[in-house]
Amino acid sequence: MFEDTLRQWAAPPSPLPEPVALVDTPALLAKVVQADPEVARSYRIHFETGPDTPARLSWLAEPVDDDDHSSIPVTYGAALDGAGELVTARVDMAPVAQFIDVLHQQIGLPFPHEWAMPVTGLVALAYVVALVAGFITLLPSLIKDLFAMRIGRNLKRMWLDVHNALGVFSLPFHLVMALTTVVFAFHDQFYDLQNALVYDGRLAEQWTQDRPERPEPPPGAGLMPPDRLLERIREQAPGFNPVSVEYRSAPDGSVSARLQGNDPRFAMRGPTFGLASIDPHSGRFLDTSYLPGHQQGWPAVITSFFTLHFGSFGGSPVRWGYFLLGLAGAVVFYTGNLIWLESHRKRARGGSIPEQPRSSRLLAALSVGGALGCVAGIPITLAAARWLPGLVEDPAAGHRYLFYLIFLGAIAWAALRGPARGSVELLWLSVGAMLLIPASSLLVPEAHPGGPALGVDIVAIIGAVVLGRLGLVTRRRARMGPADSVWSAVDG
Repeated sequence: MFEDTLRQWAAPPSPLPEPVALVDTPALLAKVVQADPEVARSYRIHFETGPDTPARLSWLAEPVDDDDHSSIPVTYGAALDGAGELVTARVDMAPVAQFIDVLHQQIGLPFPHEWAMPVTGLVALAYVVALVAGFITLLPSLIKDLFAMRIGRNLKRMWLDVHNALGVFSLPFHLVMALTTVVFAFHDQFYDLQNALVYDGRLAEQWTQDRPERPEPPPGAGLMPPDRLLERIREQAPGFNPVSVEYRSAPDGSVSARLQGNDPRFAMRGPTFGLASIDPHSGRFLDTSYLPGHQQGWPAVITSFFTLHFGSFGGSPVRWGYFLLGLAGAVVFYTGNLIWLESHRKRARGGSIPEQPRSSRLLAALSVGGALGCVAGIPITLAAARWLPGLVEDPAAGHRYLFYLIFLGAIAWAALRGPARGSVELLWLSVGAMLLIPASSLLVPEAHPGGPALGVDIVAIIGAVVLGRLGLVTRRRARMGPADSVWSAVDG
């Protein structure tokens, strides 16, 4: 929901001077192309600049650092210094936001993307079945007890009330999440099936036929200046906010342009953006299949799957609503495990404390270690975004190793210490992990952009307070709760 904001928060200080004015971009581009003619093949002009996009002009190229042996293209940016001289530097985005995004796409599986996504799809299908079956099975009692919240000594009943209330009210949201995840996970397989059954192996030809024809530019016509292009775009799509335009030159000398921007009033194809193909000479829209508010027919249907999953409509209220509903899903999962554990525990008889079943102890340890390992691992690796670039050659790999070290370590800790003691200790770890985020902002103030990204620090502090409160409650439960529970500190 807040990948752009996380990217801004983690953005390192820019090595470039201030971005040039939009009207001066053609002069900057001419100097860049004179220094490196390859840039003319593909580059991007940014209408909006900020902490994560500090350059008005950027492009992808192979790394030129002697100590960088990676073949992955990196992003370079250009600006002009006070004397009007060209300055170029690497302006790669901090990888941590993308890492967290991929982590959620692959439900935490540390496998290649093409291997992990089918597993994600199967889990989503199972989740749909569980949601529908659970709702149908419990429907009679749900209607009667929907607004009941019986807080007291009967912990099983209390957790069941919480579980049922959250499950019912967030059911439509989680069905949408699960079903759209299936579409994403088996995206390629769906097209392969269409290609074989519907298009007789000619789906690629169909896509080519559907592309709009690119008009021939008038003789001697140059590219429309970015400031005039911006005006032309706003004339054709009032309310649409252009963010950047990417230019590509073909071997025959023709130039294509793809616009990226956003309009929260309408459904958007990407998590925070829509796309359009434009004529770089006249600024006229050529293809609006992915342009918010200008889609019709099948493209609009396809976009609905994306926008319902991404929450890319309605602006901030929808994103915060998705954020809270996502947390509700985590609580439904956790309370479901608690109910199962309370239902299967062995009761004390005659004062002796029975040994709980191995399945109960295992599920409790996995619930605590997996959930709190994730809760602690994500803020720790996020906070490390301010430090990893100066410590490791590959920050993206550093984020992966750091997260999985915390995640797997938390599971091992819960198994060794027991779910009761482990849950309290891992909650305190999570409190410290959350506080590392604002601490990093204070310790590296020159990297902190302020603005919307300041909300990351604020939410982290709120999270630390909530987790601290949960830690106190959990500790009291471990000390004073029923001794025949896996959540008792006397758990063996």
